[in-house]
Amino acid sequence: MSSTTTTDDDDEAAPALADAAGAGDETTRKPRYKRRKVAIFFAYCGVGYQGMQKNPGAKTIEGDLEEALFLSGAVSEADRGNPKRYDWARSARTDKGVSAVGQVVSGRFYIDPPGLVDRLNSNLNPQIRIFGYKRATASFSAKKFCDRRRYVYLIPVFALDPSSHRDRESVAASLGSGNELLKCLECSERGRKVVGVMGKRNFELRGHVSDSNGCEEATVDSVDAKVESGITSNDCCAFMGNEGKEGIVDSSSNGIDDKSISDVIDKVDTSTMVDTVVSVDSAPADSDTGSVLNLDGKIAETIVNGEEKPVKGSEFCYGEEMKERFNRILGYYVGSHNFHNFTTRTKAEDPSAQRYILSFNGNTVVTVEGMEFVKCEVVGQSFMLHQIRKMMGLAVAIMRNCAPETLIVNALQKDVKVNVPTAPEVGLYLDECFFTSYNNKWKDSHEELSMKDYEKEAEDFKMKHIYPHIALTEHKEGVVALWLHSLNHRNYPDLRAGDKQELTENKSSE
Repeated sequence: MSSTTTTDDDDEAAPALADAAGAGDETTRKPRYKRRKVAIFFAYCGVGYQGMQKNPGAKTIEGDLEEALFLSGAVSEADRGNPKRYDWARSARTDKGVSAVGQVVSGRFYIDPPGLVDRLNSNLNPQIRIFGYKRATASFSAKKFCDRRRYVYLIPVFALDPSSHRDRESVAASLGSGNELLKCLECSERGRKVVGVMGKRNFELRGHVSDSNGCEEATVDSVDAKVESGITSNDCCAFMGNEGKEGIVDSSSNGIDDKSISDVIDKVDTSTMVDTVVSVDSAPADSDTGSVLNLDGKIAETIVNGEEKPVKGSEFCYGEEMKERFNRILGYYVGSHNFHNFTTRTKAEDPSAQRYILSFNGNTVVTVEGMEFVKCEVVGQSFMLHQIRKMMGLAVAIMRNCAPETLIVNALQKDVKVNVPTAPEVGLYLDECFFTSYNNKWKDSHEELSMKDYEKEAEDFKMKHIYPHIALTEHKEGVVALWLHSLNHRNYPDLRAGDKQELTENKSSE
C-alpha cells in the first residue's frame, strides 16, 4: 500500500500499474496518482455544437470535453461516461451556437503527471481551448459557487437603424410620403420589386471600403456568396429614386471595361437586380432621373430635371444620442424582475422566473471584418433559456420603433403575457464567471478562481475564433439582417401594444 495520506482534497489513488517484471518489485511499480478537486477554465466557439450541456445523440461541448478528459488520463476507465462519479459541475449552460471565453467546470480529476492542459488540448477540436486549472476545496462546485455571470451580445450597428432592412410592405407603404424608407437590394423578396425605391450596390475589384458610418461595400470576390445567401453584409444604405425610374451604372470614370461589369452582373440573380442595375440602352427614353453608381466607393450624384443633387442615404450613426437611448432601454432590465416573458416553458408563478440583473449596457463599438457592432454586456446572477436573446430582441425592436418603451416595463410584470422576439444566437457569448464569495472565504488557503491569469489567452481566442465567426456569419448568411424583417406587427402583434390594458385585450380576443 502507498504510505501517502489523503486530505480533504485527495481521493482514492489510481490503481497501481505493474509491468511484466513482477508486481512485487517496487522499482518497476508505476506511481500512484490521486484525484484533486479543480476548476478548469476554457473557451469555445459554439458553431456546430448543440450547446454546452451534454445531450444524448447531440454534439455538445460537454460531450467532447468529457471524452478529452478520459483520453488525457484525468478520468479513469471506470468513470468514463459517468460524470457524477467525479463531481462534475458547470458554471453556465449555453444554448446552441452560443460561444464562451470564460467558461468554468469543476470535478475531481487525476491532474498528474504534469502537462494535463496540453494533453487536453491535443484531444480537443481547435475551437475548444483549455486555458488552465486551479485547485479548489473539496466542496467546490462551479455551478453552486458562481455568484454571477457576464455575457456579451454583439449586435450589428445597422440593426439599431429603424430604416435598415425593413420588410417589403413597410417600404411600399412609405412611398410618396416624403419619408420613404431605405432598402437594400438582396433583402427584398426575390422577384418582387418595390416601385420607387432602389437598392444600392457598389462593386469593388479588391479590398473593402468602409465609410464613416461603417457601411461596407461589396467586393467582386464575395458577390457569389453574398447573393447566394440573399443578403448584403452591412450595406444598409440605399438610393432614393422617383417612382417608376431605373438606375444606370457608369464605369467610364474608373477605367473599368464593360466586360468586367458584365461578369459581375452575370453572377447576380436578375430577378433581384431589376430595380437596381440596368443597361444604358434599356433605360426609358423619356426618363429624366438617373442614379449613377461609381465603382470607386463614392456615392454618386442623382440627376433630377437636369440638376445634380446628392443622393440621400442612411445617415444612422451610433453616437452619443443613440447610445444614451439604447442604454436607457437596456436599463429597464436591471434589478430584480419576473422574466417569465423572456424564456420558454416557465410560468409567471414559477419562482425560477424571478432573476436579478446587476448591469446591462451597450457602451462600446467594435469593428470586425469591416462591420461595426455594439458590444452589449449584461451581468446577472443567472439566466434562463433564451433570456438574454429575448431581452436583446425586445430592446432592438424598441430601438427600431417597432414597439414603445412602455412595452418593456409591461413585459416584466407577472400578470402580463407578451410574445417577445428572440435575437439570433450567433452574437452571444459567455464572457466570464465570477466566484467572489468563494474567493473571499478561501483567499488565505486557496488561489483565486478568476480569469486574471488567462486574460491574454482569452482575448486571443476571442479575436481568432469568436469575433470573426460572428462577423463572417453575418457577411455570408445575413442572420441578423434577415431576422430584422420579422420584427413587424404581423409576426408580433404584441409589439404595437402600449399598455397593460391593450395586452390584456389582445390576449382575451385570442
